[in-house]
Amino acid sequence: MKFSLANPLKCIAVIMVSFALTLTAIAAEKPKPATSATKAANDTLLKYLPFSDKTSFEQAHKGFVAPLPTEMIKGKQGNPIWNPQQYSFIKEGEPAPDTVNPSLWRQSQLTNISGLFEVTDGIYQVRNQDLSNMTIVEGKAGITIFDPLISAETAKVALDLYYLHRPKKPVVAVIYTHSHVDHYGGVRGVVDEADVKSGKVKIFAPVGFLDAAVAENVMAGNAMSRRASYMYGNLLPPDPTGQVGTGLGTTTSAGTVTLIPPTDIINKTGETRTIDGLTYEFLYAPNTEAPSEMLFYIKEKNALNAAEDSTHTLHNTYSLRGAKIRDPLAWSKYLNQALDMWGDEAQVMFSMHHWPVWGNEALNEHIGLQRDMYRYINDETLRLANQGYTMVEIAEKIQLPDSIAKHFSNRGYYGSLNHDVKATYVLYLGWFIGNPATLHELTPVDASKRYVEMMGGTDALLKKAKAYYDKGEYRWVAQVVNHAVFADPTNTAAKNLQADALEQLGYQAESGPWRNFYLTGAKELRNGVAKLPAPNTASPDTVRAMDLDLFFDYLAMRLNADKAAGKRIVINMDFADIGEKYVLEMVNGVLNHTPKRQAKDADATLQLSRDTLNQIVLKQTTMKDAVSASKVKVNGSQAKVDELMSYLDNFEFWFNIVTP
Repeated sequence: MKFSLANPLKCIAVIMVSFALTLTAIAAEKPKPATSATKAANDTLLKYLPFSDKTSFEQAHKGFVAPLPTEMIKGKQGNPIWNPQQYSFIKEGEPAPDTVNPSLWRQSQLTNISGLFEVTDGIYQVRNQDLSNMTIVEGKAGITIFDPLISAETAKVALDLYYLHRPKKPVVAVIYTHSHVDHYGGVRGVVDEADVKSGKVKIFAPVGFLDAAVAENVMAGNAMSRRASYMYGNLLPPDPTGQVGTGLGTTTSAGTVTLIPPTDIINKTGETRTIDGLTYEFLYAPNTEAPSEMLFYIKEKNALNAAEDSTHTLHNTYSLRGAKIRDPLAWSKYLNQALDMWGDEAQVMFSMHHWPVWGNEALNEHIGLQRDMYRYINDETLRLANQGYTMVEIAEKIQLPDSIAKHFSNRGYYGSLNHDVKATYVLYLGWFIGNPATLHELTPVDASKRYVEMMGGTDALLKKAKAYYDKGEYRWVAQVVNHAVFADPTNTAAKNLQADALEQLGYQAESGPWRNFYLTGAKELRNGVAKLPAPNTASPDTVRAMDLDLFFDYLAMRLNADKAAGKRIVINMDFADIGEKYVLEMVNGVLNHTPKRQAKDADATLQLSRDTLNQIVLKQTTMKDAVSASKVKVNGSQAKVDELMSYLDNFEFWFNIVTP
């Protein structure tokens, strides 16, 4: 018997699949060219937006100090972690290929601008050494690092690049702006935990950071991970018909994810800290881009760090990989508060993605427009909902005002207006649109079989759908042919037509994640789901940081209720080393846990240390071996323990998405 736990960061695990793995998954069938309808759609956007404005390129190059090293970063086993030249086919100044939305191509050109940059006196950033930026602030005695990337390996190389061009002062502090892995995962690449424990290095984070960093993706981690393989385009080749970036950055590193718990917590807005001789004032902004997030201002530098709440894109208020919906109204209010607190004096705004904005007037305009954008999404969605419009109707109806939409920094490169509006509707009103016909719909397979039958069969459906495809109505083709695919997933003609429609939609998509979803769906329709090795990047740091309550919640979620029906098992858990006890009770098809209790009628009592549990979770040992090694003592029925664990499901990673 084995205890096992999905990686708590598994929703982004596929993001970090190695480039070698990616290359093995490239589709054998070559992508189709852009159609005349796709070219026309992209030309329309090319005429709408002010592509002659080169301000963003000037800002993205400003302060350039040195380029990134050109060598591939590899792991200890020679595994590829980061290829700084992967997107070298994206040339600044070149027009977009027919197969890439011109606005997304422009954004990809900008996010591909790489290296070490000076933001202002004493503040530096390493950009495009990972999905996020790593920021370095020079203080009185040393340096403070903001958001040390995803992987320890990329963070180390980023710091080494800084040291090549600046004095080699020690790291005295790290600041995590928020609870997403691309903002803390590389921390062991820049500091030693022994220095943190001794007090030589302090780590600052917003309240709730550790819980959010560990917990956000545990319960639905497997589904999030699989969907992340679509969202980040990890199975697509980097080229003009494949992956061209995420809109937020180029891509993600595939190295070692680490986590050192914070030593100092920022609990509320208005708190100040003196960090290495500089004065930081904080604004706590939860439930915006992350469950735990904070913005801050460095007074001596007149520098505003907007974390990830104000970047050069419309962000996600809902992530397509799957996540809890974010609150655009709160988001807008925190940006307004930032302007109220620091708008009069700030001279530069920099974020943990993209490039800075310099000048008081320019940064006030930038933040103000983004504030209004999120407020508009919230208010206009509710205005139309209160008029009786439904989720999809509202998403089709809403357009941002030109005064917002014509600024490139407000385009939907990572989020999109369409899916952010739908998320806002669900945030307030849930999934049900009020029409009882939608209250208890058939499953996709059952409904699809009936649709196909009513349309005269698959051949008739495909013939009609092909006529719509020839007219360039790819959204309708994708919607209607999906019924043919789900009614008969063995029908190659249906899958190929569906793939062709999705591919053209991908070529037209301005959002990086939308493009990646469309093109990955097309690839899997044509070639099937590749049964590749499931990525396993479980971080020991993350497992250690997980509290027992979350761990037992995860076990409960995995309980197969059908198998457990009519059974009752009670297990005591005694962690003497940390002074914690739990009782687990499996009854009525659920697994409850109660802390600080031990049941008198327990079938078994397990005595073990938290470290032993961590080893079992990380599959460094098994329960059987731990018992044999006297690391786990079982008093009572070992058989009941084994029976309970036999009722826990393990999840298949490569489940189908575009086919049933």
